[in-house]
Amino acid sequence: MKPGHTGLTHLVHSTRYSWKGLKAAFRNEAAFRQEVGITAVLLPLAWWIGEGPISWLLLVSSLFFVLIVELLNSAIENVVDRIGTEHHELSGRAKDIGSAAVMLSLMMAGLTWGLLGWEKFFG
Repeated sequence: MKPGHTGLTHLVHSTRYSWKGLKAAFRNEAAFRQEVGITAVLLPLAWWIGEGPISWLLLVSSLFFVLIVELLNSAIENVVDRIGTEHHELSGRAKDIGSAAVMLSLMMAGLTWGLLGWEKFFG
């Protein structure tokens, strides 16, 4: 924390940095833009599919979980690229592991939406 940045000042600066990060991800990361688009489409459907507050929360949180993991993956990729663009086994491994995390979050979201959708329409 920077000197003099405590309490409300710290909160204001942290919020500003967070918005800056969201804007940078949206501007520079195609996968993040696609996932934001999917979230924008599915978010209103969560009100319809979710039959109570818990199922609604599961649907919405699965969408935001994908966005969070994508942000972390993008951060890893940017740091690795900043260090160097030449091929290195550990750099490739870090990027692959980040990508795997995104894939698992997408699978979890798909499973959540699939099961709750199935329950709504066929249960």
